[in-house]
Amino acid sequence: MTLPYRLKELRQQKNLTQAKVADSLGITQQSYARWENGKVTPTPEKLSKIAKFYGVTTDYLLEGQKDDIDLSNVEVLFRMASDGLTEEEKVIFRDELIEFMKERKKLFDEDKK
Repeated sequence: MTLPYRLKELRQQKNLTQAKVADSLGITQQSYARWENGKVTPTPEKLSKIAKFYGVTTDYLLEGQKDDIDLSNVEVLFRMASDGLTEEEKVIFRDELIEFMKERKKLFDEDKK
């Protein structure tokens, strides 16, 4: 899979339009469409914003490497826990949740040593 494919896949998984994603990233719909079509590659700064928006790493966007987390269960839990929050609050909540899970995984891995 390529970056354009992953961008489109992530957007569709969240049932978002290109316009909605573009608005959230502070760019035009046309710019986002060019990324999805592979005509233009986002800058490193934009890649970071995209990764945060979708709750993935830049490694995943560029190389397809995903954490070993069961995302389907995490997404259901996130939706239940974030019900009633604004979009901005959901982004903050998601980012903090991802960071927490990574830190806990690191602690579990250290305990296994």
